[in-house]
Amino acid sequence: MGMQVLVADDDLKVSTFIANGLKQEGHLPTIVHDGQQAWDQLLGRTFDVAVVDIMMPLMDGLTLIRKLREERVLTPVLILSAKRDVSDIVTGLRVGGDDYLVKPFSFSELLARVESLTRRVHNTPEPMVHRVGDLVLNVLSRDVSRNGKHIDLQPKEYALLEYLMRNAGRIVTKTMIMEHVWGYDFDPQTNVVEARISVLRTKVDRDFETPLIHTMRGVGYVLQKKN
Repeated sequence: MGMQVLVADDDLKVSTFIANGLKQEGHLPTIVHDGQQAWDQLLGRTFDVAVVDIMMPLMDGLTLIRKLREERVLTPVLILSAKRDVSDIVTGLRVGGDDYLVKPFSFSELLARVESLTRRVHNTPEPMVHRVGDLVLNVLSRDVSRNGKHIDLQPKEYALLEYLMRNAGRIVTKTMIMEHVWGYDFDPQTNVVEARISVLRTKVDRDFETPLIHTMRGVGYVLQKKN
């Protein structure tokens, strides 16, 4: 059965683009064009996930999410925004958003994010083997290889790569990496993430033609195979 998805965006072109794509995948989108309509829908119905733009009339997306969480409405929310600064992403996640997608975006990436959020909510087991291109990570054996060649990683390097691969195709910020890999609050003065990414690149990308770890300047990092 398809997912019930609320699409809240005042840009008709964007909301129609998302809704049409969801319908083609067998899902059931409901479109609203302002924050108040989104609020009414989310309080009155059960949705598997909500896709919410930040800049909307009557009630902006951040206010909407904050109010939803205050009312104990736990519907997973994917935030859409043209704002790509780390501070904007962190703010969106801290008010209660579950994921953040920067415009412009591909539908395939949005769909992957939406499906990931619903799996998380329904506790669908994570795959034991992650693959991105010819890079393979086995969660059980903790073995990492690329094109059949074993890659020897230190514990933090493995944890960092596993986090990137679990979020393949998704931009993760330095703050998100620090919280998930190091487990403490983000210190903007530290360069530990950059240092570890640099070492990881040397091991994962240096001897191969196609780089997989990409820097999104001013935002974070993404692991993906680019065409």
